[in-house]
Amino acid sequence: MNPMLNTAIKAARRAAAIINRASFDIDKVKYVEKSPNDFVTDVDQAAEQAIIEILTNAYPTHAILAEESGASENLHDDNENVWIIDPLDGTTNFIHGFPQYCVSIALQQRGIITQAVIYDPTRNDLFTASKGAGAFLNDKRLRVTKRDRMQDSLIGTGFPFRNMQGLEEYIDMFRIMTQKCAGLRRPGAAALDLAYVAAGRLDGFFEKGLKPWDMAAGSLMVTEAGGIVGTFAGESDYLYKDEVIAGTPKIFAQMVAALSPFAKK
Repeated sequence: MNPMLNTAIKAARRAAAIINRASFDIDKVKYVEKSPNDFVTDVDQAAEQAIIEILTNAYPTHAILAEESGASENLHDDNENVWIIDPLDGTTNFIHGFPQYCVSIALQQRGIITQAVIYDPTRNDLFTASKGAGAFLNDKRLRVTKRDRMQDSLIGTGFPFRNMQGLEEYIDMFRIMTQKCAGLRRPGAAALDLAYVAAGRLDGFFEKGLKPWDMAAGSLMVTEAGGIVGTFAGESDYLYKDEVIAGTPKIFAQMVAALSPFAKK
């Protein structure tokens, strides 16, 4: 196994231990609202610090882009190695004791995601991927489903929760997608939704308003499991475009056909 992936797994497990301890006594978790409906807990911050400590001890010259602490001082446009971290994706779920959240860590090298870890501490599901070497769940090789018709597909999504801007547009997307697929699901942790596409638990996923740390690790999982990831227009530069579609090759194409009118102009 790649030593960088090993380090990321170690960091994800350390963060998960912090999250698990806190989950036994949710009422004691302190949280603040960063913006309407967008929460951060002391658990997010402690988990992120644990991850950063392990990564920077192992790779002191690498840059960091993390959800809570932002960009490290050494992050520039031309960094060779950048760790992209979401210490607790699905914070709102976590605060409510709803067991759908995860730790997400990805390594971007020269602009390309090469290593990825998504760890679901409630199920002890460890998703990993290395570029060119496949995606795995607890050491079992992952493949996207073979479904090729949208009307047979289970599709994951998320919707605007921060400021409700774009809610009308989302309702239009829901209407279209609900009519075109077998079922829509909104579990509330985008990184885990992407891992589920890689694992064949979902046939596709779409969401707007996402940040790089929501997508980075999951996108590599999907492509290494034989799927496709892109913008609503079907283009490959999704990571900093705030929107993503992921799915099996045929479902991806059908989702792009349905959702491209909503692509970022």
